[in-house]
Amino acid sequence: MSWQPCAEPAENDAPPDPLVETVVVPRTSDLGGFTVRRALPSVRRRTVGGFVFLDQMGPTIFDAGKGIDVRPHPHIGLATFTYLLDGAILHRDSVGSIQPITPGAVNWMTGGRGIVHSERTAPELRTAAQPLYGLQLWVALPAAQEETDPGFAHYAADAIPSVEGDGVTARVVVGDGFGLRSPVATMSDLFFYDLRLNAGATASIAAEHVERALYLIEGRIELDGIAYDPGQLLVLAPGRPVEVHALTAARLAALGGEPLDGPRNIWWNFVSSRKDRIEQAKADWKRDRFNLPVPEETEFIPLPE
Repeated sequence: MSWQPCAEPAENDAPPDPLVETVVVPRTSDLGGFTVRRALPSVRRRTVGGFVFLDQMGPTIFDAGKGIDVRPHPHIGLATFTYLLDGAILHRDSVGSIQPITPGAVNWMTGGRGIVHSERTAPELRTAAQPLYGLQLWVALPAAQEETDPGFAHYAADAIPSVEGDGVTARVVVGDGFGLRSPVATMSDLFFYDLRLNAGATASIAAEHVERALYLIEGRIELDGIAYDPGQLLVLAPGRPVEVHALTAARLAALGGEPLDGPRNIWWNFVSSRKDRIEQAKADWKRDRFNLPVPEETEFIPLPE
């Protein structure tokens, strides 16, 4: 999805919880019918592991005849994935992919040296009201792979491994965890878990990764006796396992990995370790030099001025 700027909220005071290094309150923007909450990047935290971008879309219900229409736009230097909780989006891209995504599945798109894609509500779904609810994430590619070939891979919901017990359901969407390994192929050491907890249940987050965060989607949780509400990104202190206790039924994403191999520049939909590469991508899109048509698409999003 194309990056649109949101107003930055005021910074919070330092959290009193020694398990939590930083609390990020997402910026909120109304994109004409649905709300987006942006947790990454933030003035309080730019990245967590390889993750450089995290948006929550919705929840919302589009009236019949309406839907999401993100026109073709470019990406470089990253991989993106959409993780839906409700609804459906039709993805099209310049490597020829036309793939619907539904809850629990993964559309993993590698931008590399350049890709163009669109995201829309399919025409056949617009005859009735349609929900939209999910997370949009970007991962910076390792510096040595930033100019890799673009690509796309789809993983059906039933291909994502999960485990259930003691009131906790854990889906290992990316990486390893809970004795499971995701089939999603990545270029760096990452993890992303979809966790559901019954009220009173507890889930353990191991300390094996250097950078970790929890994004609370629904419900109320407690860490080390301190309660947290939905819509917060909790960046965890390194080196300590964390017990997440659900005060109510809760759903959260756990994500992170090894630190990036250097700082990243992010401008619009472009990510790179090199500022000059960002400038080249801006000029190429403005002057129509990407030359990467998207199937069945004739529109595009102009370069922001």
